[in-house]
Amino acid sequence: MDSQQVFQTLKGTLVEQFELDPAKIIPAARLQEDLGLDSIDAVDMIIKLQEITGCKVRPEDFKEVRTVADVQRVIEKLLAMQASPA
Repeated sequence: MDSQQVFQTLKGTLVEQFELDPAKIIPAARLQEDLGLDSIDAVDMIIKLQEITGCKVRPEDFKEVRTVADVQRVIEKLLAMQASPA
């Protein structure tokens, strides 16, 4: 999955899961301030990321996440880890 596909998957998930306006979902959008997501939503998002990537998302992976681009980086990192041989 390339970077654009990851973003589109993430955007679709945010729209579907949290009923957000697709126009507001841009890489620089802040999850809490711009999109109105709270800590409960973050837990739901982590569960969705685990479904998307097939990898366990550790709380420390999500600790510094503030924007849509941050979430995208976490997904790409998890996908890269999954693709590389152990």
